[in-house]
Amino acid sequence: MGTFSIWHWLIVLVVVLILFGGGGKIPRVMGDLAKGIKSFKSNMKEEPAETAEKRIDATDETAKS
Repeated sequence: MGTFSIWHWLIVLVVVLILFGGGGKIPRVMGDLAKGIKSFKSNMKEEPAETAEKRIDATDETAKS
């Protein structure tokens, strides 16, 4: 019972965050994180289509030359 483990410190950190204003900030941070992930996923889906169009354009230009 001498030292605290990492789990004790994590529990203390969560309690301190909730008591000192973290309760309102945590959902906001998680919402921003979710928006970032959704944006990343949508951009990853759009990117292959754009690169495919560029490849088609590039092959058309080389075929015309």
